[in-house]
Amino acid sequence: MDWNSVLYGQLPYVIITIAVVGTIARYVTNAYSWSSQSSQFLENKVLFFGSFPWHFGIVLVLLAHIFAIFFPSAILSWNAVPFRLYALEVTGLILGLLALFGLIMFVYRRLTDSRVRAVTSTADVLVIIILLVQVISGVATAIYFNWGSNWFAASAVPWIWSIITFSPDVAFIAGLPLLAKIHIFNAMLFILLIPFSRFVHFLAIVGPIQYVFGRPYQLVRWYGPRGARTEPIRQYK
Repeated sequence: MDWNSVLYGQLPYVIITIAVVGTIARYVTNAYSWSSQSSQFLENKVLFFGSFPWHFGIVLVLLAHIFAIFFPSAILSWNAVPFRLYALEVTGLILGLLALFGLIMFVYRRLTDSRVRAVTSTADVLVIIILLVQVISGVATAIYFNWGSNWFAASAVPWIWSIITFSPDVAFIAGLPLLAKIHIFNAMLFILLIPFSRFVHFLAIVGPIQYVFGRPYQLVRWYGPRGARTEPIRQYK
């Protein structure tokens, strides 16, 4: 059996179908679940040090990936000059390390804070595992294999477009290192889990951008003895 054909030629369509149908169904049946289900009100100190590096790093990395998907020739032209290639690779690695640091802080927070751990679901654990694998495999690829931006533009992007145009060509993926294949496969798992986890909040309007430039407030109320209500406290979502 040709596992490259199965994993990167056939499986993507199964995953995309489940993700699209599941996301629409979740929105129709329970639109209010489209949130990150914040636990910020339980503990803020560690979250403060993890949130900004995570969102700053991951949003910029995602934007870079999206740009490369639509403009691969621009990436390859930029990388034709060695200094610009080095600058892009180093910048990408730094952003990846920032995201990894923030993610590690999130994991530390869930492991050490009893209140946060008490509200951590099985889905939350799965989300963390998927994110850890994705970020670590991306950073490891950048460290151990040179010129990942060129690989992405010249190999992964043509494969992505072959999937989009219903003419899958796994030859673009077959020759990539195992780490890169793991990174790509894990990204597909990310897509698969979108409708079944808090990943869905990434699809909310300007969701990722709001994490960098400020998010709308939600009201949090506490009730005292005999139902006495305190003044609402503004809390980020």
